[in-house]
Parts: sequence; C-alpha cells; structure tokens
Amino acid sequence: MTRIYAATSNPGKLRDFDVATGAEAAASSEAGANSQIRIEPLPGLSTIAAPPEDAPDFAGNAIAKAVYYSRFAPGEWVIADDSGLEVDALGGQPGVRSARYAEDAGFTTDGATTDEMNNLLLLRNMADVAEGRRQARYRCVIAAARDGGILQTGEGSVEGEVLMAPRGTGGFGYDPLFYIPALGKSMAEIDLETKHRISHRGHALRALMSAMRLR
Repeated sequence: MTRIYAATSNPGKLRDFDVATGAEAAASSEAGANSQIRIEPLPGLSTIAAPPEDAPDFAGNAIAKAVYYSRFAPGEWVIADDSGLEVDALGGQPGVRSARYAEDAGFTTDGATTDEMNNLLLLRNMADVAEGRRQARYRCVIAAARDGGILQTGEGSVEGEVLMAPRGTGGFGYDPLFYIPALGKSMAEIDLETKHRISHRGHALRALMSAMRLR
C-alpha cells in the first residue's frame, strides 16, 4: 500500500481526488487494481499556515506547495496541485489567478460565493466574444514531494469552450461555464466517473503516477 497525502482543503478538489472519506482516489484507481495507492488528506492541514502562491505558472505554484507541505509529514509523499482556466480570447486569463479572478479585479456581488463572482466576472469580460471564438482549456499540474524535496510532477489539460450562461449544478470553480463539445455537456453536467476520466486533474494525476512508476 502506497499512501499519499493531498495538501488541499478545497472541497471540490478533495471530491475529485475522492479522499473526503479516506477512500482511494477514483482518478488514480484507473492505474489498475493492483496499484494499491491510497490518497488521504494531509493531517492537520487546517492548522498549517498556507504558503504564498505567487509563481507565474501552475508548475511553480504546485511545486512550491508540495515542497512546503511535505515538511509537515516527515517521510511521507505529499501532493499539491495548481490549476485554472485559460481563455484564448482573454490572452490566457484568468490562468494562475483563476481562484482569485474576481478578488484581483475588486469585483463583488452581494450574496455571491467566490466561485459565483469569478464566473460572473468571466461572463462580463466575455460579453462581446462571439460563439466560435470562446475556446478555453482547463490546465492542472500536480507535484509530489517528500521531506522538502520535489519528486515528480504531472500535467494535464482538457480543451473546451466558455458558455454564454452557466449549465449544470455539479463540480466547482468554472465548471458550469466550461463546455466540452465532444460530450455536449458542461463540466458541471457530467458524472464524477466521467470527470475523473477526462478532466485536467484526472489526466495530471495519472501522469504523475505513471512518472513515479506507481502503476
């Protein structure tokens, strides 16, 4: 049994890793029945001060977080990810600032959650972008570290388009606006099994596991 700790308190990411109840991550389980990988939340994460996320790219932030948090779990493998939405019509924004898109712009709406404000700002900034020019991608980098040293990284992405209005109630972040033409659904309309199979985070996790020869 290989135990890996996930350094995140984001409930959506925890659901994607399927570690909320300490179960094996659904995405990594596709590595095979004999992989014996178990991903669990990093113990005591809520008591650890968060490190800055000021790198210019996803890899830099993921590596910095994995290295930092691995020091709080001596001898254990710790993974951390950084991910976001890149919109071609916006020059790749919101990119690494996806989670803080509305905050950075000083955009607020009474009663709205952070995700809702980010989505509203994205729709406002793309109001004049016609269908056919709304291409975007989700990108994710997951880094693994142990005792303050980086072990490996894995990257994944999924191509899609930004919808004119949100669709679906599942997922988190920009999922209600991220449309996958091959499926005819938004990321918020697909089931978790499909999401693990096609998502940027699922691809990144499998790439990491493969690079670490955990299959």
